[in-house]
Amino acid sequence: MPMIECSHLSTGYGKYTILEDLSVTFEKGKLTGIVGVNGCGKSTLLKTILGILPATSGEILLDGTPLSAMSRPQISQKLAYLAQGKGIPDMTVFQMVLHGRFPHLHYPQTYSDHDRELARQALERVGIPHLAEESLTKLSGGMRQTAHIAMALAQNTDYILLDEPTTFLDVGHQLALLTLLRSLAQEGKGILAVMHDLPLAFAYSDEIVLMDGKRVIAKTAPAALASSPLLRETFGVTLRHLTKENRYFIET
Repeated sequence: MPMIECSHLSTGYGKYTILEDLSVTFEKGKLTGIVGVNGCGKSTLLKTILGILPATSGEILLDGTPLSAMSRPQISQKLAYLAQGKGIPDMTVFQMVLHGRFPHLHYPQTYSDHDRELARQALERVGIPHLAEESLTKLSGGMRQTAHIAMALAQNTDYILLDEPTTFLDVGHQLALLTLLRSLAQEGKGILAVMHDLPLAFAYSDEIVLMDGKRVIAKTAPAALASSPLLRETFGVTLRHLTKENRYFIET
């Protein structure tokens, strides 16, 4: 099965160890929500999978290939990344989405008609083709985030990694974005999303990865984890699940 496999992974910053002997897998065709208290290593895990932060020990396999054996363009053709706290470049939506094709360029590194067509298709897929010539600086936060998803789609990767994608979005845009991510997973993408809103993470994810103590301590279906002692031990709360509506509410 195509997947990202992390085996006995350790990493950190200088003398500070952030992840220690962590093992977890992420499958294609699923939206996996990654949750845990602040500072537990969620963002660090994404950066290590991406090769931005090197592992000090352990191994990462991308669909069976060691990350350490892959070049940066090869990694970027497999993994797209939406970081938190992104700047707002002074360009049009279409120009930014087209940049998603950069890992696929060859000498002389100019965008082809095929690249432009894939960028247009990505804008269509996320529902904002009418914004193609709009400046990113004029868009709402929700529309900018949607444009970033389009750029990731133009990159044409098997996996999309997102670090707190709903932060600073209003409720309507949060729900629209998570609905889009879930539909992309249903189409076969592997979606890994660090999330801080537990009810939303549990409602929209196929699986939840719970992190604590520098490791993954649970990976399971949301409903199975909602009332687990592990959730209370980690956050001090549990979640009540309304099965019919698939909604979750925090219970202290």
